[in-house]
Amino acid sequence: MNLLFQETTAYRLFAAEARQGETAHTTLVLFPDGEYLRALLKTFAAAFFGGERAASLIARESFSDCHIYPAAGQKYSVDVANDIVDESALRPVEGTKKLFVLDAFHTAMPIVQNKLLKLLEEPPEGVYFLIGATSEHAVLPTVLSRAEKFSIEPFSEKQIEDALRRNHVRDEGVREAAAASGGIYSSAEKLLLDGGAEFLDAERFFAGRNIEALCRDLGEKKDKGAFFAALKLVARDLMFLSAGQGAFCARKTEETRRLAGEYPCGALISAVGMIGEAERDIKFNANPAQAALALYVRIQKEKTKWQKLS
Repeated sequence: MNLLFQETTAYRLFAAEARQGETAHTTLVLFPDGEYLRALLKTFAAAFFGGERAASLIARESFSDCHIYPAAGQKYSVDVANDIVDESALRPVEGTKKLFVLDAFHTAMPIVQNKLLKLLEEPPEGVYFLIGATSEHAVLPTVLSRAEKFSIEPFSEKQIEDALRRNHVRDEGVREAAAASGGIYSSAEKLLLDGGAEFLDAERFFAGRNIEALCRDLGEKKDKGAFFAALKLVARDLMFLSAGQGAFCARKTEETRRLAGEYPCGALISAVGMIGEAERDIKFNANPAQAALALYVRIQKEKTKWQKLS
């Protein structure tokens, strides 16, 4: 993953500032992939200190002058904030700089962020903060105003595919997973699970096979994003195939070719938008099974309408 992180403009700018000794005392890194945010921050922290030894220790979260909060598996609390304040008053152990890495800061409640505000604004000499968040909306404006901000946009499809080929050499379906990931590496990895089962479920959805059971199973999944990502890719590929543009497909199976013959292109264009709406509804606490079933019914109505027009 380090190679993927080091390809970003944000990393290169931060690393250049670190080499020149011009790092801001408080840096905020916005990165949409929450599952790999901590790993990204450790890559930035390694650039801050420089050297292979520091990088190796930071990766194991055991470098004496790099403190990563909260501890793995824990959450922010007032006690954690107090610990950061107390630790910042102590001198560095090995050098002249001490770095506090604040992972998933978007999960910190306002009371915790406010507790750290004065420290972020006027840290002791040699103390630096590297804050990570998936978005800035949950970070207080008073914190944002005190930090130098770096934003990392979703990766390109090629970057995701190359990284998957490096890290998942024996897995099949890499191209489809990269195409459906939306530029989020952890989403691509989920789409590779069980031999690309989410794509098979997406094809079942459009085929209408055991649709009620499929929607019920979706409601029981903890992470529903992978299914909807697969659903959007299959809808897109069906649209290309239906329009005679199969060269642009990421996934061309016997089933997708068959389904493309059933769905008019206009219905598939509408379906892509409907899928996005259903996904948003679920994020705003709509019942997943009911929302998925309603989506299927809407798509079938659209399919029938376009079939009558053709």
